[in-house]
Amino acid sequence: MPVLPQKYQTRKAEITATFIAAVDEHIQQIMNGAVDQMYHIKDFAALLHIHPVHLSNTIKLHSGHSPCYFFEIRLMEEARKLLLQSSLTIRDIAEKLTFDNSNFTKFFKRFEGVTPSQFRQQHAITSPSISL
Repeated sequence: MPVLPQKYQTRKAEITATFIAAVDEHIQQIMNGAVDQMYHIKDFAALLHIHPVHLSNTIKLHSGHSPCYFFEIRLMEEARKLLLQSSLTIRDIAEKLTFDNSNFTKFFKRFEGVTPSQFRQQHAITSPSISL
């Protein structure tokens, strides 16, 4: 049996790390406009050459979180960045992240506790831009 690298002492750890890396890569492709549809768990499982149920169960056992948790965390990171660092409209941000506007607002509010518009307004007040 081959010895796993030190960072992957178990197959569960390897699957989880590979999945998270695949999520990061996919989100980056979305952000770059290389792809315009979000992968589903079955798509990630196909990339890892394992069954979707096995992928979900393994990640849950290893991390205590479902695969969607890691996906949603990355989406929220990108959503926050776009809201704070770009002049894109909320509708444009939703489309860039492959949401329709109302679903994006619901998704964002579920995690952040405020709507994207409220988030942007709150941070505009607390972090005024510097003009030269």
